[in-house]
Amino acid sequence: MMKCILAFVIALGILVTTCNAACFSLLPHLGETNGCLYKGELYESGSKFRTKDCYNCTCLMDGSIKCCQAYGTPVKYDKEKCKAIFDKKACLYHVVEKRNRSKECEIFAMVG
Repeated sequence: MMKCILAFVIALGILVTTCNAACFSLLPHLGETNGCLYKGELYESGSKFRTKDCYNCTCLMDGSIKCCQAYGTPVKYDKEKCKAIFDKKACLYHVVEKRNRSKECEIFAMVG
């Protein structure tokens, strides 16, 4: 019975983490009672952290983790004249002119 429950939890965890959305949740690791385990690192319950992939995450009291994309993706701007460039260090997009990257373009809508 315990093996079936473990298999279900693992399958559900894989399903949750492969969803392509702005937010996702991770189930608690079995046996972990001192916080949340994310990619081999232990976070204190109630703490917030940012991942290398630009997600803002919260370690919940039950050991689960809730993460949401830390940036918006520009979708409405002059695509003929401008280009969106992602700054991974700052976790944000800059929309700049293709011919002169020192000039920023106006963004009318973002998602995420």
